Amino acid sequence: MPSDLQKDVQDAIKCEPLLNAAEIGVTAKDGIVTLTGIVNIYGKKTEAESAAKNVAGVKSVIEKVEVKLDSSVNKSDNEIATEVLNDLKWRQVPLNKVKVKVKDGWITLEGKLQWNYQWEIAKNAVNYITGVKGLTNNITIELETPVEIEKKAIERALARSSFINSEDIHVNVTGSRVILTGIVNSIPQKDEAERIVWNAPGVWNLDNELHVEYKYSFADLKNQKVPPPLFSYFGSDTELFGRKRKEQNKSNQ
Repeated sequence: MPSDLQKDVQDAIKCEPLLNAAEIGVTAKDGIVTLTGIVNIYGKKTEAESAAKNVAGVKSVIEKVEVKLDSSVNKSDNEIATEVLNDLKWRQVPLNKVKVKVKDGWITLEGKLQWNYQWEIAKNAVNYITGVKGLTNNITIELETPVEIEKKAIERALARSSFINSEDIHVNVTGSRVILTGIVNSIPQKDEAERIVWNAPGVWNLDNELHVEYKYSFADLKNQKVPPPLFSYFGSDTELFGRKRKEQNKSNQ
């Protein structure tokens, strides 16, 4: 019998229009989800992984899905490379900063970009290109003119987020490298903290060592023994949130 977490991930995959749940195998143990199976489009791998990461209670995702192209797909590596370059150009990624190599359908991206959002665009540009079997993204982030990282500016940016509890996140800066340590409640919160840090000027390297610690069991949530997952937005101290809610109710009486 599948665990609650396994079933929740399976249901999340079923809700993705691009995915066929029968193609993706799901196992779950101690918050660690493993995805297996065979798909015919590279983008299905990334969609399945993203769907699993967004399920409450998932601490880590191990993606082992294999891409096997349909027999009707007959595209050369040169054609794939040309399509990738055209897509990057359309998305305004500076082509003079990026090199694209393709071998047997596997894409390797190399180069240096100034911003992480450009890195993300380059990575996602290949998802739905026919003939792609895999991706290695070796692009690095490097500003043309080094800028000193403002640690307090990063901490303030994290504190402004309504999605994460910045009190549980610690920021350390060494040169152009930022190291995040601490605890978050979900993978999306971990990813959001990383996104915020990458937006800070001067960040060339980021070590995201945040630990995902889901503080409520699925049995408790489904039996309504704890509040619904509003703690994702109001911080992990649900007791404090509940106390404030009670105080507000008293004042309205």
